[in-house]
This record gives sequence, C-alpha cells and structure tokens, in this order.
Amino acid sequence: MDYVPASQSDREYMLKEIGVSSIDDLLSCIPAGIVRPKLDVPEGISEFDAAYQLKMLAHKNKRVDHYKCFLGAGAYDHCIPSVVPALASRSEFYTAYTPYQPEASQGTLQAVFEYQSMICELTGLDAANASLYEGGSACAEAALMIAGSGRGKTDLILAGTMHPWYRDTVKTYVKHLGLNVIDVPHRNGVIDAADAASAITDKTAGLIIQSPNFYGCIEENLAEIVQAVHQAGGLVAMSCNPLSLSVLKSPGEYGVDIAVGDGQPLGVDLQYGGPYFGFLACTNNLLRKMPGRIVGMTKDSQGRRTFVLTLQAREQHIRREKATSNICTNQALIALRGNIFLSWAGKEGFYEMGRQNVQRAHYAAREAANIDGVTVSFDKPFFNEFCLNFESVKASAVLDKMMADGIFGGVPLSRFDALNDKMMVVCVTEKRSKDEIDSWIMSLKKAVRN
Repeated sequence: MDYVPASQSDREYMLKEIGVSSIDDLLSCIPAGIVRPKLDVPEGISEFDAAYQLKMLAHKNKRVDHYKCFLGAGAYDHCIPSVVPALASRSEFYTAYTPYQPEASQGTLQAVFEYQSMICELTGLDAANASLYEGGSACAEAALMIAGSGRGKTDLILAGTMHPWYRDTVKTYVKHLGLNVIDVPHRNGVIDAADAASAITDKTAGLIIQSPNFYGCIEENLAEIVQAVHQAGGLVAMSCNPLSLSVLKSPGEYGVDIAVGDGQPLGVDLQYGGPYFGFLACTNNLLRKMPGRIVGMTKDSQGRRTFVLTLQAREQHIRREKATSNICTNQALIALRGNIFLSWAGKEGFYEMGRQNVQRAHYAAREAANIDGVTVSFDKPFFNEFCLNFESVKASAVLDKMMADGIFGGVPLSRFDALNDKMMVVCVTEKRSKDEIDSWIMSLKKAVRN
C-alpha cells in the first residue's frame, strides 16, 4: 500500500473548500489523454513485493565489498570507524555554509581550526590551510606557491617517482606561468641524489617530490636533496601519505618547506575516486603565499575563546591581483572526517594502524617473492605499497584471473604507462587479514602458472 499523507476525509475537505466534487472535476480543463494516458505498464504491486523484486535484481550484481581489495596507487581501503560517518553526517556540519559570519559559524570554524592543528602536528610544519580538493591539486597548489616565491627563478623540478596523475596536474597548472618543468627519472624506484643535483641550478625555483612514492618506495636521499635545493635558493614540496607519518619522519624533520597530500586514508571512503580532501602545510615564511583560507583562534570582546577566518587568499575576499589562488571552496565536510578519524584513533591508535600496514605489506611482499616468475621490483624500504614484476606474463592478465577468484589483486602500471605491462603496484592495509593475504598469494601463484 502506497503512502499518502492526506486521508480520504482530508481530500474531501480540500475539494469542498475548492468548490469541486472530485479530483477529476479539478483536472477537467486538462485533456483526458494527458490526465490519464494509456501506458503499457503492469498493475502496481505492494511495497513488500517491489522491495523483494529489487533485491533479487541486485543479487545479480557483483558486490564489490565481497572482493578482497589490494588496490592502491592513490586510493586505499582502510578501516573507517562508525563514529566518523555518524558525526560527519550531522546536520550541523552537513548543511553548514561558508563561514563568512564567524559569530554564526563557530562550530564549523572550530572544526577547521582543529583540523589545521592536526595537519601541522602530522607534517611538523607551522601552518595549514582549511584543506584543498585532493592530492593532485594540492601538489599543483604547492607548485604555484613555489612559482610565486621564486624571485625570478624559472625551473621547477618534478621527481619521476611522483604519481603520474599528480605530475600531469602540476604541469597543467604551471603551463602558462613561464616555468620550465624538469623531470628527474628514478633509479631502482627512488630518486638518485646525483641525478637531482645535476638538475639543480641557480634557476631552480623548487622541487616537488613524493615519499612514499608512486612505486611505494620511501625516498632514501630526501635529506640530501632538500639541502641541495635550499643551497640553490629554491623551495621543496613533499607529497606524502598522511597515514605513513604514523611511523615515518615528518616532512618538517627533513626541512621541507611545503607538505601536501591526499587525506583519503584518514577516514574517507573510496567512493569511486572522490570526493576526497587535499591537505597543505608550510613554514611560517610562506604563510601569505598559501592558497585558500586559514582559520585562527582569538578572543571576543568579552574575553571568550572564538574562531575567525584569519587569512583569506582567494579572489572573492581580496583584490584579484593580490589573490594567491582561485580556489573557491575547501573540502571542509570531507576534511571533517579526517578530523574525527584522527581524534578517534589518538596517537597510539594512529601508530598501531601504521605499524600494521607495514607488517602486513612486508609479509605479502616476502611471500610473493617466493613465487616462480614473480619478483619484487625494487629493493627499497616501503610503507604499505610495493611493486611486483612478472617475467613472462602481463600484469593485466594476472589481475583478470585473480578477479575471478574474488580478489582485486593490484593496479597494473600499464594503466599509466602502456609500455610497462609486466608490473603492478600492490597495497596491503590494516584491513587485510593474514587469511586474506594468504588467499591473495594462492590466487597470484595460480594466475602466474596458468
């Protein structure tokens, strides 16, 4: 039985007030063929029967959550505690508008301030903005900061170990800024300090590097490279997985000027690639070059703690020629999930999560290396991602066979480089149990042999 809020007596009362005897009389001015068209549809069924038919239809689909997920390369399947969606979906956050009036937006501003504080603590840097769109555009905004601080320098160095899509985004952003983009290739999965040094000149405005990088490797020459760029008068931006900072040195400890990344690992669902949130933090001397907006804490006229938009660098707030970015919003609702996630995990929980990523990923890599025809591509330290190389089969063919076993086995690098068809990147997070990893090993072994 369908749900109609007005009862029969309600309808009769309304029709009487209008002055007609029936709904047909009310619609008499409309041609009958439009009011009651002849449609070739079956008679209606009950709510229960309709729900049952839809359920049976849905069972014909392959349910993604029934697959064991070892995908990575920029989006990761992590645990998300129920408190994250429960709090983030509250109407106070869900329907909040841009906090132009701080007196009416204290909750939103406080949430953003706490988010900024956590990002600063994670990255070891002085200031963070209210968030960006995602990891790729965060790298691009770092490039704009470098360009705006370059004092006439024209070269921007990009590490060849960065995510290919991040590199493409940066190149798109700086295409018409007169910057000369220089790519430094990788050697054995990381950037070689000598290669970086040869690319650094007195024209170097800065360098952008990623660690852990696209291949999963932790850049081992980072401190040396940062020092070389600084000696040339340039800036260094580092893209990183925020979860890796639970067990690795922070960008600030390496002397990096700008830290960026994608916040998706911090309590954000995969949801087909977005929406996510990008984070950006920097040293104090670059504060006024930072894009977007920054929330600050102060006191009101009665001495009470209050929150305000301290810096607003978008063109809507200040003169267009003075704006440092055309970002029209931030991802406050999605960044709030990261805020809640970090608060829930706490320092010990955050570390434990990172530790489990390291242990489970290394277990999977060791076991995979024992399979004939399979090698771990790079003999370098890694966090929760690593690359596998196949001697005689294409990675895409292996992954198709593993999918038939209900396993998303990894991401083929041919998706990013058509010539690289025998390598794939694998991610193992804290969600993958030993039994699931062992199932992945068995499926991989079978796929390679067949």
